[in-house]
Amino acid sequence: MSAPVSYELADGIATIRLDDGKVNALSLSTLGALRDALGQAEADEAVVVLTGREGILSAGFDLKTLTSRTAEAADMLRAGFELAERLLSFPSPVVIACTGHAVAMGSFLLLSGDYRVGASGPFRIAANEVAIGMTMPHTAVEICRHRLAATHLHRAVALAEDFGPDDAVAAGFLDRAVAPADVPATAQAAAARALTLDRTAHRATKRRVRGALLDAVKDAIERDHRSFLQLIG
Repeated sequence: MSAPVSYELADGIATIRLDDGKVNALSLSTLGALRDALGQAEADEAVVVLTGREGILSAGFDLKTLTSRTAEAADMLRAGFELAERLLSFPSPVVIACTGHAVAMGSFLLLSGDYRVGASGPFRIAANEVAIGMTMPHTAVEICRHRLAATHLHRAVALAEDFGPDDAVAAGFLDRAVAPADVPATAQAAAARALTLDRTAHRATKRRVRGALLDAVKDAIERDHRSFLQLIG
């Protein structure tokens, strides 16, 4: 895998690490590297652990590209949501080890895992689009609607509320929050347990649980792409 994405396979678990030394911005090239890493994990028939650098999973899309309102920005948005769709439909279990902050597209990738472990502490988990002047994309709304608790959905999506890790568990962004030093081991333990599942049954059940969501996400990706192209003229 190309930097800032690394891939390590051990005992049936593929650990995909995102680390650009900064905020793990999701540029078009980084999204492509993550897509390739997932492709390798599928070829290896591995359970996936997706993680970030210390203190941050991802702060979302590369803002310089996003605010350029160019065709590259449209491609980046599409690639980001297609990556979320890939995670949501991945044939093997996906554990996400959220090592700190997860903001905007970073939070949507977090919501796309099967099991999410987060680091407790002074970290933000937020879908902050409305706070920065963006109408929430259709695709993000569909993902949030599926994973977030009904009591927190409007607060997270329409009010762009920040959640600390413990509150993020109640909201549905995370399944568990542990001490930062315990995140890697907890995620690996969850992945090891996932290895004991019948893979065919997991894949078919995931499709039953998420079938309507995946259909809605595919449609929403197309609508968001058209809308952004119209916006940039």
